[in-house]
Amino acid sequence: MSVFFLSRDPTFPHPCLADADGLLAIGGDLSPVRLVAAYSKGIFPWYGPDSPVLWWSPDPRLILYPDKIHIPRSLRRTLNSCKFSITADTSFQEVIQSCAVVPRSDGHGTWLVPEMISAYVGLHRAGIAHSFEAWNGSRLVGGVYGVALGRAFFGESMFYLESNASKVALIHLVRFLEALGFHFMDCQQTTEHMLRFGAKEIPRNDFLTLLGQAIIKNPAPGKWSYRA
Repeated sequence: MSVFFLSRDPTFPHPCLADADGLLAIGGDLSPVRLVAAYSKGIFPWYGPDSPVLWWSPDPRLILYPDKIHIPRSLRRTLNSCKFSITADTSFQEVIQSCAVVPRSDGHGTWLVPEMISAYVGLHRAGIAHSFEAWNGSRLVGGVYGVALGRAFFGESMFYLESNASKVALIHLVRFLEALGFHFMDCQQTTEHMLRFGAKEIPRNDFLTLLGQAIIKNPAPGKWSYRA
C-alpha cells in the first residue's frame, strides 16, 4: 500500500488504502474543516513533535457500545463512594493540556503537540470537541476528551492525578452518550484498558458502515451540560 501526501484540499483517500499499520496519509493541516472531514471518514491524526502530520485508520477498529460498558466491581465501589464530582465542558483546555503533560502509565511520550492542542481547543469552541472532568473538591484530578459528530463519539485521550479519576470520568461520559442516543464510542486503537471496559474490535469496513449511519443523525447540543 502507498502512503498518500495531502494537498491543501481537505480531502482524504479511502481508509481501505491505509498500510498494514493503519497509516493512510501524510501532511495537510489541522484546520477544523480538515479534522471534521477526517473524522467523518474514520481517520484521525496522530504524530510526534518531530514528525509531519500523520493520518491513521487502523484495521481492526476498537469501539465501545455505550450500553455494553463493563464496570469492574472494584470501580463500582469508587463510583458509589462519590469521591469525585463530574462535570462536562467546564475545563476542556485544562483537560487536554493535562493529557499532554501528565506521564502516561505505558511509559510512552505524549503525542499532543502544541498545534494539536490548539486545533482541538478550536473544535471545542465550535461545539465539536468535548471533555468530561473529575474533581476532588476544587482540584481537577482526571478527565477525558474527544470529538462528537452526529451520534458518533471519538475518544482521544485521558489523564489522571488520582487513582480511578479518569475511569470515573469515562464511565460518566459513556452513560451520557447512551442517554443522548450515541451509537458508539470509537477507541481508535486497541488497548487492554478499553478492552476491560467492554470495548470490542471490529473490521474497519464494519466500523465505516456504523460510522456512516451515526454521523447522519442530528448532532448533540453544542456545549454539553452535565454535573454529578
